Amino acid sequence: MHPAVALVLLLPALASAQAQKPMADRAKGWFNAAKQYLPTAIPTVPGITVSSIPEAAKSPVSASASKIAALKVHPITMSNYEALLTPEPGNKGPTEWMIFVTGGNKTCGGHCHDLEVAWNKTSSIMAADPQAPNLGVINCDKEAVLCAAWTAKPPTIWHIKRPVPGPDQSMPATTDIHINYLNFTTTTAQDMVALHTGKKYEDGYLYEGVFHPFDGWLAQYGLQKVVGYILFGFGLIPSWAFMLVVSMASRAAM
Repeated sequence: MHPAVALVLLLPALASAQAQKPMADRAKGWFNAAKQYLPTAIPTVPGITVSSIPEAAKSPVSASASKIAALKVHPITMSNYEALLTPEPGNKGPTEWMIFVTGGNKTCGGHCHDLEVAWNKTSSIMAADPQAPNLGVINCDKEAVLCAAWTAKPPTIWHIKRPVPGPDQSMPATTDIHINYLNFTTTTAQDMVALHTGKKYEDGYLYEGVFHPFDGWLAQYGLQKVVGYILFGFGLIPSWAFMLVVSMASRAAM
Protein backbone atom coordinates (compact mmCIF):
# COMPACT_ATOMS: atom_id res chain seq x y z
CA MET A 1 0.00 0.00 0.00
CA HIS A 2 1.28 3.43 -0.85
CA PRO A 3 2.37 5.35 2.31
CA ALA A 4 0.13 8.28 1.42
CA VAL A 5 -2.92 6.01 1.13
CA ALA A 6 -2.09 4.37 4.47
CA LEU A 7 -1.81 7.79 6.11
CA VAL A 8 -5.23 8.82 4.76
CA LEU A 9 -6.78 5.61 6.12
CA LEU A 10 -5.27 6.26 9.54
CA LEU A 11 -6.52 9.85 9.81
CA PRO A 12 -10.03 8.91 11.10
CA ALA A 13 -8.50 6.77 13.85
CA LEU A 14 -6.04 9.48 14.82
CA ALA A 15 -8.78 12.08 14.86
CA SER A 16 -10.86 9.83 17.05
CA ALA A 17 -7.91 9.48 19.42
CA GLN A 18 -7.82 13.25 19.81
CA ALA A 19 -11.58 13.41 20.31
CA GLN A 20 -11.37 10.83 23.08
CA LYS A 21 -8.26 12.16 24.74
CA PRO A 22 -9.31 11.55 28.37
CA MET A 23 -9.80 7.82 27.83
CA ALA A 24 -6.66 7.57 25.71
CA ASP A 25 -4.67 9.31 28.42
CA ARG A 26 -5.94 6.84 30.97
CA ALA A 27 -5.03 3.91 28.74
CA LYS A 28 -1.58 5.35 28.17
CA GLY A 29 -1.13 5.57 31.94
CA TRP A 30 -2.07 1.92 32.35
CA PHE A 31 0.31 0.90 29.59
CA ASN A 32 3.20 2.90 31.00
CA ALA A 33 2.54 1.48 34.47
CA ALA A 34 2.76 -2.06 33.08
CA LYS A 35 6.01 -1.30 31.27
CA GLN A 36 7.60 -0.17 34.54
CA TYR A 37 7.85 -3.84 35.51
CA LEU A 38 10.16 -4.51 32.59
CA PRO A 39 13.96 -4.45 33.01
CA THR A 40 15.54 -1.12 32.19
CA ALA A 41 18.79 0.50 33.11
CA ILE A 42 18.91 1.70 36.72
CA PRO A 43 20.26 5.19 37.43
CA THR A 44 23.43 5.68 39.40
CA VAL A 45 23.11 4.91 43.09
CA PRO A 46 25.53 5.32 45.99
CA GLY A 47 28.36 2.80 46.05
CA ILE A 48 28.99 0.20 48.72
CA THR A 49 31.52 0.81 51.44
CA VAL A 50 34.32 -1.70 51.91
CA SER A 51 35.49 -0.99 55.45
CA SER A 52 34.70 -4.52 56.63
CA ILE A 53 36.63 -6.42 53.95
CA PRO A 54 39.49 -8.50 55.32
CA GLU A 55 42.96 -7.30 54.30
CA ALA A 56 43.51 -10.49 52.30
CA ALA A 57 40.50 -9.67 50.18
CA LYS A 58 41.52 -6.03 49.68
CA SER A 59 44.94 -6.90 48.26
CA PRO A 60 45.42 -8.21 44.71
CA VAL A 61 45.18 -11.95 44.26
CA SER A 62 48.56 -13.40 45.18
CA ALA A 63 50.57 -15.66 42.89
CA SER A 64 49.52 -18.74 44.83
CA ALA A 65 45.89 -17.74 45.05
CA SER A 66 45.81 -17.00 41.34
CA LYS A 67 46.41 -20.69 40.70
CA ILE A 68 43.10 -21.50 42.36
CA ALA A 69 40.32 -21.74 39.81
CA ALA A 70 37.72 -19.02 40.09
CA LEU A 71 34.39 -20.03 41.55
CA LYS A 72 32.05 -21.33 38.90
CA VAL A 73 29.50 -18.73 37.88
CA HIS A 74 26.24 -20.41 36.90
CA PRO A 75 24.11 -18.84 34.15
CA ILE A 76 20.60 -18.40 35.56
CA THR A 77 17.83 -18.95 33.03
CA MET A 78 14.07 -19.23 32.96
CA SER A 79 14.35 -23.00 32.54
CA ASN A 80 16.87 -23.78 35.31
CA TYR A 81 16.44 -21.27 38.15
CA GLU A 82 13.94 -23.26 40.21
CA ALA A 83 15.98 -26.48 40.24
CA LEU A 84 19.38 -24.77 40.42
CA LEU A 85 18.58 -22.46 43.34
CA THR A 86 16.72 -25.05 45.44
CA PRO A 87 19.01 -26.90 47.89
CA GLU A 88 18.96 -30.65 48.30
CA PRO A 89 16.80 -31.95 51.19
CA GLY A 90 19.89 -33.39 52.92
CA ASN A 91 21.65 -30.02 53.26
CA LYS A 92 22.35 -28.92 56.82
CA GLY A 93 21.39 -25.29 56.30
CA PRO A 94 20.20 -22.71 53.79
CA THR A 95 21.99 -22.37 50.47
CA GLU A 96 23.32 -18.88 49.71
CA TRP A 97 23.57 -17.37 46.25
CA MET A 98 25.00 -14.12 44.92
CA ILE A 99 23.52 -13.44 41.49
CA PHE A 100 24.84 -10.62 39.33
CA VAL A 101 22.12 -9.11 37.13
CA THR A 102 23.68 -7.49 34.08
CA GLY A 103 22.75 -6.61 30.52
CA GLY A 104 23.94 -5.18 27.24
CA ASN A 105 22.80 -2.23 25.18
CA LYS A 106 19.10 -3.04 25.54
CA THR A 107 18.79 -3.33 29.31
CA CYS A 108 21.95 -1.67 30.68
CA GLY A 109 22.56 0.97 28.05
CA GLY A 110 26.01 -0.46 27.37
CA HIS A 111 27.22 0.65 30.82
CA CYS A 112 27.68 -2.74 32.50
CA HIS A 113 31.01 -3.77 30.95
CA ASP A 114 33.22 -2.50 33.79
CA LEU A 115 30.96 -4.14 36.35
CA GLU A 116 31.21 -7.44 34.49
CA VAL A 117 35.00 -7.21 34.69
CA ALA A 118 34.72 -6.53 38.42
CA TRP A 119 32.38 -9.52 38.81
CA ASN A 120 34.92 -11.82 37.14
CA LYS A 121 37.56 -10.63 39.62
CA THR A 122 35.11 -11.26 42.43
CA SER A 123 34.76 -14.92 41.50
CA SER A 124 38.57 -15.27 41.63
CA ILE A 125 38.89 -13.56 45.01
CA MET A 126 36.09 -15.58 46.57
CA ALA A 127 37.50 -18.88 45.30
CA ALA A 128 39.84 -18.93 48.34
CA ASP A 129 36.92 -18.49 50.77
CA PRO A 130 35.48 -21.84 51.94
CA GLN A 131 32.34 -20.03 53.11
CA ALA A 132 31.74 -18.33 49.77
CA PRO A 133 28.19 -18.47 48.41
CA ASN A 134 27.26 -19.93 45.06
CA LEU A 135 27.60 -17.45 42.22
CA GLY A 136 25.21 -16.88 39.35
CA VAL A 137 24.64 -14.38 36.57
CA ILE A 138 21.56 -13.20 34.67
CA ASN A 139 21.95 -11.28 31.42
CA CYS A 140 18.68 -9.43 30.92
CA ASP A 141 19.42 -8.94 27.21
CA LYS A 142 19.41 -12.73 26.82
CA GLU A 143 16.93 -13.60 29.59
CA ALA A 144 14.40 -10.82 29.09
CA VAL A 145 11.43 -12.96 30.12
CA LEU A 146 13.12 -14.06 33.36
CA CYS A 147 14.03 -10.47 34.22
CA ALA A 148 10.43 -9.44 33.54
CA ALA A 149 9.08 -12.26 35.72
CA TRP A 150 11.40 -11.30 38.60
CA THR A 151 11.21 -7.56 37.81
CA ALA A 152 15.01 -7.74 37.90
CA LYS A 153 16.96 -4.75 36.61
CA PRO A 154 20.69 -4.35 35.96
CA PRO A 155 23.09 -3.57 37.44
CA THR A 156 22.27 -5.32 40.70
CA ILE A 157 23.44 -8.21 42.85
CA TRP A 158 20.75 -10.39 44.35
CA HIS A 159 21.67 -12.22 47.55
CA ILE A 160 19.36 -15.20 47.91
CA LYS A 161 19.20 -17.46 50.95
CA ARG A 162 17.17 -20.55 50.08
CA PRO A 163 15.95 -22.72 52.98
CA VAL A 164 16.24 -26.50 52.87
CA PRO A 165 13.06 -28.33 51.81
CA GLY A 166 11.42 -30.59 54.35
CA PRO A 167 11.47 -34.40 54.06
CA ASP A 168 8.18 -34.24 52.12
CA GLN A 169 9.75 -31.71 49.70
CA SER A 170 7.74 -28.89 51.27
CA MET A 171 9.45 -25.51 51.42
CA PRO A 172 9.40 -23.15 54.42
CA ALA A 173 7.59 -19.89 53.84
CA THR A 174 10.50 -17.51 53.55
CA THR A 175 13.35 -17.22 51.07
CA ASP A 176 15.29 -14.09 51.95
CA ILE A 177 16.26 -11.98 48.94
CA HIS A 178 18.22 -8.75 49.27
CA ILE A 179 18.75 -6.63 46.16
CA ASN A 180 21.90 -4.49 46.13
CA TYR A 181 22.15 -1.74 43.52
CA LEU A 182 25.55 -1.10 41.96
CA ASN A 183 27.19 2.12 40.84
CA PHE A 184 28.17 2.06 37.18
CA THR A 185 31.43 3.92 37.73
CA THR A 186 32.58 3.39 41.30
CA THR A 187 31.62 -0.18 42.29
CA THR A 188 34.67 -2.48 42.40
CA ALA A 189 35.34 -6.17 42.92
CA GLN A 190 36.16 -5.40 46.57
CA ASP A 191 32.72 -3.85 46.98
CA MET A 192 31.13 -6.99 45.60
CA VAL A 193 33.20 -9.22 47.88
CA ALA A 194 32.14 -7.08 50.85
CA LEU A 195 28.52 -8.01 50.24
CA HIS A 196 29.47 -11.48 51.48
CA THR A 197 32.45 -10.99 53.80
CA GLY A 198 30.96 -8.02 55.61
CA LYS A 199 27.32 -9.07 55.16
CA LYS A 200 26.75 -5.78 53.37
CA TYR A 201 23.99 -7.48 51.41
CA GLU A 202 21.76 -6.96 54.46
CA ASP A 203 21.85 -3.22 53.72
CA GLY A 204 20.15 -3.89 50.41
CA TYR A 205 16.47 -3.85 49.60
CA LEU A 206 14.57 -6.80 51.12
CA TYR A 207 12.51 -8.14 48.22
CA GLU A 208 8.90 -8.98 49.01
CA GLY A 209 5.57 -8.96 47.22
CA VAL A 210 3.76 -10.75 44.43
CA PHE A 211 6.80 -10.91 42.12
CA HIS A 212 9.03 -12.64 44.67
CA PRO A 213 10.32 -15.59 42.59
CA PHE A 214 9.76 -18.15 45.37
CA ASP A 215 7.41 -16.74 48.01
CA GLY A 216 5.14 -14.45 45.99
CA TRP A 217 1.65 -15.67 45.22
CA LEU A 218 2.43 -15.66 41.49
CA ALA A 219 5.14 -18.27 42.15
CA GLN A 220 2.97 -20.21 44.59
CA TYR A 221 0.17 -20.55 42.02
CA GLY A 222 2.51 -21.30 39.12
CA LEU A 223 1.90 -17.98 37.35
CA GLN A 224 5.36 -16.42 37.60
CA LYS A 225 6.52 -17.52 34.16
CA VAL A 226 3.19 -16.73 32.50
CA VAL A 227 3.26 -13.18 33.84
CA GLY A 228 6.89 -12.87 32.73
CA TYR A 229 5.91 -13.63 29.13
CA ILE A 230 2.97 -11.22 29.32
CA LEU A 231 5.12 -8.35 30.62
CA PHE A 232 7.79 -9.15 28.05
CA GLY A 233 5.14 -8.99 25.33
CA PHE A 234 3.91 -5.62 26.57
CA GLY A 235 7.45 -4.33 26.31
CA LEU A 236 7.52 -5.16 22.59
CA ILE A 237 4.45 -3.05 21.80
CA PRO A 238 5.22 0.56 20.82
CA SER A 239 3.20 3.09 22.80
CA TRP A 240 1.76 4.65 19.63
CA ALA A 241 0.47 1.27 18.42
CA PHE A 242 -1.20 0.56 21.74
CA MET A 243 -2.86 3.97 21.76
CA LEU A 244 -4.12 3.47 18.21
CA VAL A 245 -5.74 0.15 19.13
CA VAL A 246 -7.38 1.71 22.20
CA SER A 247 -8.69 4.59 20.10
CA MET A 248 -10.16 2.30 17.47
CA ALA A 249 -11.74 0.06 20.12
CA SER A 250 -13.26 3.07 21.84
CA ARG A 251 -14.67 4.34 18.58
CA ALA A 252 -16.19 0.95 17.79
CA ALA A 253 -17.84 0.80 21.21
CA MET A 254 -19.65 4.10 20.68
